[in-house]
Amino acid sequence: MPASGQARGAWGWHPLDSRWAQRVVDEAGVRPGELVLDVGAGLGALTGPLVRAGAEVVAVELHPGRADTLRRRFAGDPVRVVRVDAADLRLPTRPFRVVSSPPYGVSTALLKRLLAPGSRLLSADLVLQRQVVNRWVQGRAPGAARWSRHYDTSIGIRLPRKAFTPPPHVDSAVLRIERR
Repeated sequence: MPASGQARGAWGWHPLDSRWAQRVVDEAGVRPGELVLDVGAGLGALTGPLVRAGAEVVAVELHPGRADTLRRRFAGDPVRVVRVDAADLRLPTRPFRVVSSPPYGVSTALLKRLLAPGSRLLSADLVLQRQVVNRWVQGRAPGAARWSRHYDTSIGIRLPRKAFTPPPHVDSAVLRIERR
């Protein structure tokens, strides 16, 4: 695992600051007992607040070292760590939510999977590149005609670059998706 902030940035990993992670979870309005996916869970910045909100969490993390850290950190909590690429993620067969700060490079593939026919997605609060969020909210995203019949999108909180360590080179916001 890269040690320095500069190395993390070079890998494209920009973990959320714990205060901003808490804000994202608070704004999502997660209720006790809900099944919530945290895709790109990293070291658990969002997973921790989700557990405290009473969610049953599936923490998805591809990096083996971070997945092991998640397993140790949340041992005994209602957290199942799944080590898989977001593009290969099998979605739950029961209704679920997503509260996540996924790697920006998998945003489109993840959104297509979450919004695919048969998905049991109820809602999603995704920290994404602001440009991507704008495109989805304006209906200019790939497949917009298909998903817009079943889901509403809106812009949630905007996150400054300093909400991440190291700061990314792009602005971020939460894409809110809700089943109609």
